[in-house]
Amino acid sequence: MLPSRHLRSAARQRSHRPPPAAGDASSSSSSGRLDPEVIRSNKAITAHMRAGRVADAERLFAAMPRRSTSTYNAMLAGYAANGRLPLAASLFRAIPRPDTFSYNTLLHALAVSSSLADARGLFDEMPVRDSVTYNVMISSHANHGLVSLARHYFDLAPEKDAVSWNGMLAAYVRNGRVEEARGLFNSRTEWDVISWNTLMSGYVQWGKMSEARELFDRMPGRDVVSWNIMVSGYARRGDMVEARRLFDAAPVRDVFTWTAVVSGYAQNGMLEEARRVFDAMPERNAVSWNAMVAAYIQRRMMDEAKELFNMMPCRNVASWNTMLTGYAQAGMLEEAKAVFDTMPQKDAVSWAAMLAAYSQGGCSEETLQLFIEMGRCGEWVNRSAFACVLSTCADIAALECGMQLHGRLIRAGYGVGCFVGNALLAMYFKCGNMEDARNAFEEMEERDVVSWNTMIAGYARHGFGKEALEIFDMMRTTSTKPDDITLVGVLAACSHSGLVEKGISYFYSMHHDFGVTAKPEHYTCMIDLLGRAGRLAEAHDLMKDMPFEPDSTMWGALLGASRIHRNPELGRSAAEKIFELEPENAGMYVLLSNIYASSGKWRDARKMRVMMEERGVKKVPGFSWIEVQNKVHTFSACDCVHPEKEKIYAFLEDLDMRMKKAGYVSATDMVLHDVEEEEKEHMLKYHSEKLAVAYGILNIPPGRPIRVIKNLRVCGDCHNAFKYISAIEGRLILLRDSNRFHHFRGGYRAITSAYYRGAVGALVVYDVTRHVTFENVERWLKELRDHTDANIVIMLVGNKADLRHLRAVSVEDAKGFAERESTFFMETSALESMNVESAFTEVLTQIYRVVSKKALDIGDDPAAPPRGQTINVGGKDDVSAVKNRGERHRVAIACSASPCHG
Repeated sequence: MLPSRHLRSAARQRSHRPPPAAGDASSSSSSGRLDPEVIRSNKAITAHMRAGRVADAERLFAAMPRRSTSTYNAMLAGYAANGRLPLAASLFRAIPRPDTFSYNTLLHALAVSSSLADARGLFDEMPVRDSVTYNVMISSHANHGLVSLARHYFDLAPEKDAVSWNGMLAAYVRNGRVEEARGLFNSRTEWDVISWNTLMSGYVQWGKMSEARELFDRMPGRDVVSWNIMVSGYARRGDMVEARRLFDAAPVRDVFTWTAVVSGYAQNGMLEEARRVFDAMPERNAVSWNAMVAAYIQRRMMDEAKELFNMMPCRNVASWNTMLTGYAQAGMLEEAKAVFDTMPQKDAVSWAAMLAAYSQGGCSEETLQLFIEMGRCGEWVNRSAFACVLSTCADIAALECGMQLHGRLIRAGYGVGCFVGNALLAMYFKCGNMEDARNAFEEMEERDVVSWNTMIAGYARHGFGKEALEIFDMMRTTSTKPDDITLVGVLAACSHSGLVEKGISYFYSMHHDFGVTAKPEHYTCMIDLLGRAGRLAEAHDLMKDMPFEPDSTMWGALLGASRIHRNPELGRSAAEKIFELEPENAGMYVLLSNIYASSGKWRDARKMRVMMEERGVKKVPGFSWIEVQNKVHTFSACDCVHPEKEKIYAFLEDLDMRMKKAGYVSATDMVLHDVEEEEKEHMLKYHSEKLAVAYGILNIPPGRPIRVIKNLRVCGDCHNAFKYISAIEGRLILLRDSNRFHHFRGGYRAITSAYYRGAVGALVVYDVTRHVTFENVERWLKELRDHTDANIVIMLVGNKADLRHLRAVSVEDAKGFAERESTFFMETSALESMNVESAFTEVLTQIYRVVSKKALDIGDDPAAPPRGQTINVGGKDDVSAVKNRGERHRVAIACSASPCHG
């Protein structure tokens, strides 16, 4: 496509262009009469171009001793018609005196090639514009879903002809803005039958049959298209009785009338009736045959569809596309590719259909390769093709490729529309680039409910509940009404960010406030919300009170919560339900094994593995991948295939030593095998996500994020290890697993982690790290307060030996800071050994004393210390009693670098 700078260059060259050469007819003719020889040559050039003989036209043009502006225009139109846009732009710069036809020809070529930004630039440069100019701008922007810009050019037009009015009417209709189309229709009375049919088809398209019928009955005159619109409308709605009645009443029928009935019967599952009407048709065209083939495809009867396809006397590109789409939808990729390869002619729909087949079939590499081939063939890339490739980039986290596509979208003028714009938002979020997602969202000139939902769900998956709810609040100020998917995103945001009370409030008010009735997806979010907060009993009670039976996803959420809060009994009960509903779900077997193994119940863990073998359930192998220099690298645990494996393993060995010096301890309880500790450590060291992160650190320049994607859930040990790795290497690590995103920056794990959900007390641990400053502490306090609605008590914990890391401040300085921030400074000797469990044990009693009034409402505790006081703690007698207070009174730990799990 033509970059805007070429058009700016063209404008500069025109402004400094010398007078025309003597050979140009436009300058040599003093009498104003046209040269007959020039006229004959112009006609010959036009004939060559229409026949696709571009080289012959170029030779004739080069040999002409004299040329007129019409000569240049003939070449310009020929280049445009034959898809030679760069040549057209180059020739345009050489025209001595371009006229309005010259401008309009290039303007139309730019619009057809989707170079809308360049088209707008050329429009602004035009010295004179006519109705054709404005109509091109209206139709081109409307075709790309940019209705507001289309209306802008419509309003700019000083004189509007019938094409202008019908173009704007069609723009509204095609983009679903039927009420605005009706307003435009009512603003004047002089409409032809085409206009009536356009508005009527808009009502039909959006299911408003009563309004369409009212127009149909009011029409001063009807043509066969009017009858066809109504017949097809009733057929699509499933009212075949009324469709057949209108078909029988139609004064004239054409092949499309018959085809509408055939399609109607087919779409409503009445295949036999469709075939009877098809066999009775007096004449058939390619559309009729395509409709019948599509009827068989809809019923997944691909053999019958193929047989009918082979019988077709006349096939067009739509016929081939129908078969291609049918095979793709049936998951028959080999057959789809065979059809694609044998097509005598392909259009943008063919390429988009094959791209969709690959993309939906999980063939990411083939999708990208086909897209590259599409560009090499010079095929126009439509919105569907862009959306498919963006979806593929999102699936494999290929951010660099996605950003290149974004650039092409901008040049094509797609980036500000909803259809492709929404795919762009999803790509950035799935690649972990929230900043560019937000920028793309702000740049969208039009947003639909999908746009808002994508933003809310994107922030939710990253654990940024505050930002998700901010977008939701923005949405509520617009005319876009939240739907059930919106509320799923809102509840997920509350769940991922620990905003328990907000989530509960939204759940119980969404029907009254937004007219959304709770569906299974909403209940699943609530079960997840309560379960992750440790309120397992409430989650279980909610499942019992639902108006429908719990599904496997709900039981899975409860099982996951049971693992987090180590409740093997409830986990076993949830797993048994899942095994009944989905006996082949390997993930649930593994999750229950994890619960048993982490509780030391190795016999039960072994039983689960035996049960998997007996039932033939295969565990999905874990893979992680990372994009480096436009190439995706895939890793498995203990990978021995990657060409740089020796370098990766050597780096991990060195990194492991540095991590242990910083206090890292392998979470060997995550290993689901009853083996020695040393072997467990070895098994944890080379998980696929660690290999991918190590490869990223080795190959991605400093300052750029490390983005890794994993097909399964990240294990707790890797989660903890990445805190150390990000601190030691000073890198931002973004990890996307099958459930959500995890952000690690300089040892700092986002406060939105699931570990903090539902806490009524929080201990912010700042200790044994060289990266602690008061600025870091302030950041943590702000983030914790911003991302939770629980009753939080925040404490600054350290010891005298580590105060030097707080910029060599004194105990008095630390106490003063604690007083200003309404926190507590506490000393504990346990931190000197970097033993997190001991540290937690020592301070737990003091935390309990502080939060007891809020959590248990028992009044002030005289033992609770005043703010700013230094406390020495060491007693452990009350720890078990505190822990047994129940899941609702948990205390969350947040850490600066990694000497705890969070």
